[in-house]
Amino acid sequence: MFFETHAHYDDEKFDADREELISSLFSQGQIDYIVNAGCDVKSSLTGLELSRKWKNFYAASGIHPHSADEMNDESYETIKKLCGDPKCVAVGEIGLDYYYDFCDREVQRSCFRRQLELAAEVDLPVIIHSREAAAETFNIIKESNVRKGIIHSYSGHTQMALEYIEMGFYIGIGGMVTFKNAKKPVEVVKNIPLERIVLETDSPYLAPVPVRGRRNDSQNLRYIAEKISEIKQISLEKVAETTRNNALTIFDKKIVVA
Repeated sequence: MFFETHAHYDDEKFDADREELISSLFSQGQIDYIVNAGCDVKSSLTGLELSRKWKNFYAASGIHPHSADEMNDESYETIKKLCGDPKCVAVGEIGLDYYYDFCDREVQRSCFRRQLELAAEVDLPVIIHSREAAAETFNIIKESNVRKGIIHSYSGHTQMALEYIEMGFYIGIGGMVTFKNAKKPVEVVKNIPLERIVLETDSPYLAPVPVRGRRNDSQNLRYIAEKISEIKQISLEKVAETTRNNALTIFDKKIVVA
């Protein structure tokens, strides 16, 4: 029913019950596909290891801006090799994070640009992380040759979302849209086409209402889809079907349709 476009099942918060949980997500019939987003070489490798265990579990490989100082020739070549794996569907998550500034901003920019170049070279979509760096993230992408991917956990204004869509991107909507004071995400969902929205949880983070504050997992996509249904005044089934098809379009080079 739902396509989970962004989770982190490699995270230590899932160490106690990872395989049991993922198996149950698929067996219950609510989750059709999962993409596990990489944040560094280690998590990218783990994501692909997990993808061997379930047919509809896929991975993205990339270096997150928090780990940008990990980027060197060796790590770049490793990520490039992982991107050639049949179950690696995207380069990501990549981008800029000026909220935490765990890495020098120029190092982040260099890492981001290099991975955009990689995505263009290997012809894969990207999964973009941007926090407190909206304009610069947009401009760096615009300067690149990449025109397909997901703007993850989008929290910007409607106008920029529409500009991303015009460039060819899709907007990732997660648990924030359910939060009480989530004015911008609600406004974005209201004003962009459903045909350009994909669902994500960012598990184990950003659990939606009514499970906010708990460990998040992909079964909570339903709450996000229900909120989108409410905002757009359409059926839950329409939200599930359209966002699922949107994700399949993004990852069309690697996803095997069940």
